[in-house]
Amino acid sequence: MCKRGSTAAQCSALLPHNQKAFLCGVCAFSPCPRGFTSVCRCVLALQWTGVLSRVHPTQSELGLAPAKQISKMLSRVWESQPRVIKFPRRHQRGSSTNGLRRQKRDWVIPPINVPENSRGPFPHMLVRIRSDQDKDVGIRYSITGAGADQPPSGIYNIDPISGNMFVTQPLDREERASFHLRAHAVDMNGNQVENPIDLYIYVIDMNDNRPEFQNQVYNGSVAEGSKPGSSVMQVTATDSDDSTTANGMVRYRILSQSPHSPIPNMFTINSETGDIVTVAAGLDREKVSQYTIIIQATDMEGNLNFGLSNTATALISITDINDNPPELEGKTFSVEVPENKVNLVVTNLSVVDRDQPHSPNWNAVYRIVSGDPTGHFTVHTNPITNEGMLTVVKPVDFEMNRAFMLTVVVSNQAHLASGIQLSRQSTAGVTISVQDENEPPVFPVNPKMIRFEEGVPAGTTLTVFAAQDPDHFVHQIVRYSKLSDPANWLKINRTNGQITTMALLDRESMYVQDNIYEATFLAFDNGSPQASGTGTLQIYLIDVNDNAPVLIPREAQVCERARPNSKINITASDTDADPNVGPFVFELPSFPASVRRNWTISRLSGDYAQLRLRIPYLDSGVYEIPVIVSDSGNPPLSNRSVIRVKVCPCDDTGDCSATGAVAAAGLGTGAIIAILICIIVLLSMVLLFVVWMKRREKERQAKPLLIDPEDDVRDNILKYDEEGGGEEDQDYDLSQLQQPESLDHIINKPAGVRRVDERPVITESQYPARPSLPHPGDIGDFINDGLRAADNDPTAPPYDSLLVFDYEGSGSTAGSVSSLNSTSSGDQDYDYLNDWGPRFKKLADLYGGGDDD
Repeated sequence: MCKRGSTAAQCSALLPHNQKAFLCGVCAFSPCPRGFTSVCRCVLALQWTGVLSRVHPTQSELGLAPAKQISKMLSRVWESQPRVIKFPRRHQRGSSTNGLRRQKRDWVIPPINVPENSRGPFPHMLVRIRSDQDKDVGIRYSITGAGADQPPSGIYNIDPISGNMFVTQPLDREERASFHLRAHAVDMNGNQVENPIDLYIYVIDMNDNRPEFQNQVYNGSVAEGSKPGSSVMQVTATDSDDSTTANGMVRYRILSQSPHSPIPNMFTINSETGDIVTVAAGLDREKVSQYTIIIQATDMEGNLNFGLSNTATALISITDINDNPPELEGKTFSVEVPENKVNLVVTNLSVVDRDQPHSPNWNAVYRIVSGDPTGHFTVHTNPITNEGMLTVVKPVDFEMNRAFMLTVVVSNQAHLASGIQLSRQSTAGVTISVQDENEPPVFPVNPKMIRFEEGVPAGTTLTVFAAQDPDHFVHQIVRYSKLSDPANWLKINRTNGQITTMALLDRESMYVQDNIYEATFLAFDNGSPQASGTGTLQIYLIDVNDNAPVLIPREAQVCERARPNSKINITASDTDADPNVGPFVFELPSFPASVRRNWTISRLSGDYAQLRLRIPYLDSGVYEIPVIVSDSGNPPLSNRSVIRVKVCPCDDTGDCSATGAVAAAGLGTGAIIAILICIIVLLSMVLLFVVWMKRREKERQAKPLLIDPEDDVRDNILKYDEEGGGEEDQDYDLSQLQQPESLDHIINKPAGVRRVDERPVITESQYPARPSLPHPGDIGDFINDGLRAADNDPTAPPYDSLLVFDYEGSGSTAGSVSSLNSTSSGDQDYDYLNDWGPRFKKLADLYGGGDDD
């Protein structure tokens, strides 16, 4: 530390060797300028201690601020005569008067110091490079290295003749702090005159960079109730200036704190490290949940007079601890609950907790500590409101308990913080009154099972299925009705619940499952509102041997010749249960005698037997063999069953052949012949029908204009629902159907249906002449002859040419139909219709003069 009035030499002796170059020249001032009264430390990173110590401020500079004083002094030093750097002399070994000459050490070229951010003017001369041989020969000087002929090139240059070395632009230490150049001296022929010398140029740091915080906003936290000295967070700012000098030494301080509760200075910051810690106790999240602190970072070791500063914001959140136990808003609660209700919220218990909402320090936990030994109630926490929901989990009975006195305590999910003098939990009393409800009648035993043998007669009393009314304090009448009786076997007495049969109980019924028949009954009281309950009666039916066995199978086949494998395995089925089923007894009846003569039964096991031929051969056919089957009941039941056995010739494998199967089906040769005859007759009838249809079709084609008797439309109702296009569609020009003599009448014809084809020039065909009165017997022949003549006429149109049909009619020429009289104005003789044959007889009878029908 350099005190006021110390010389440069005295300040230099106090500093380490590597920092002697960074002395402040103002230490030689006597007295020190304003701002340097307490200490005289390095203000500008100057290496010119010896030079600046001999430069005293002028009268005009003494009135300026310290930084401006130094800037003026640097300008005078900058503009002073630069020093001359000579190449080291060359010393050679040689003889002297005593025969020896001492070799001197080469010069050590001191570094060249250049302040950054100089304002010029540029180029500015730094030093002069000179060789002692410039008097004898012409010397050319040059410099090489980064900053001269290497990137960043052009910063330094040298006058090749005078050796004056210049800097051409302002320097920035933060970009490059030093340069290493080499100076060269050659003669006019380019021969090296001197050995190159090394030039070290150092850029002197100026305080031209403010401290920069890594973040503009820092977030930190500290628990409420923390002791003084508790760490909160750390902030960091960096300065691009030289950190070994005061230019880059940053110091921190707190400018403001908001809010000021409980005191304005709750936090402090380490000026060198930026650590923020608490200063005083009293942090309470419930009062202040967050603090905002403005932090300032200043270089020049925090000197506010000439240091550069920057600010950042620190947000300090006060984290919650469980220092506030929950408190019930009420100490006593009175509620009502209906009996026989489940999952019903009786009431909500409200609490107040000032800790952080929806955190373990705030979440409430409720417990019932007394008044509910049987566990009818529980308290669930509402996760949103933190209220306690008192809920019924087991139905309460008014006849058993008319009221409950519960004690409920509430505490937090997290343990209360140490040192808190308050009680950990809050207690409240809850009085619950039970409301009486009309309860439905209850069957004491439900379902109720009874045992009976099947087949009990109708009108048998099975049991009394009565219900009880739980409402003991109210006298009510219970009545009964049947709710479900699938087989309709039972009835219940409406007053006392007595169950009586209405039909035989059959264990083998489809409504009985696993020997149990189930019916449901309803019991209801006369309360208001009416309540009802259901009961199930199960009747276990004991089996009785009431079903005879049935033979299985009912059909089989064997070979007509007895073979070892030609046997039929038979068994029986019985719907009864054990012991009224097997083992079964199989036997053949004594009548008819042919059964036992041709067949025999042998027992295989209790349930199976074999039926086989007794004789070596039996004719093919179907035989119905009666078999008597008896069960093992007491007494046993027997059944005479018939099995149809097909006897047929078999192949080598023992299977019936195709012809054997037909024969076994009972169809003899005569039956087969009869079937074939029937088939032939049927085919003949079909053939005759086809021939008749073809003949009829030919007749229709021969006389198409004669009405078939079957097509007679008389005495029939015909439906005509197609109206067509009216009379305009029928306005035809019949002259177009005739053979045209020329095209003049076609060309001159108005727009309508017209032909533009050309008639062939050939001899016209002769058509048969039509008599004035058609003969009744040859009308069809006459039309057919004309049709054939027209078909064979080559001169008849069309002539294979384009026809144009664009005429749609020009209206009806018939006039109004209303002018027609419905009755004929004159008599007309239709008797000639009688001469046209039987097909026109009906018309003759209708319009002719014949007798009326």
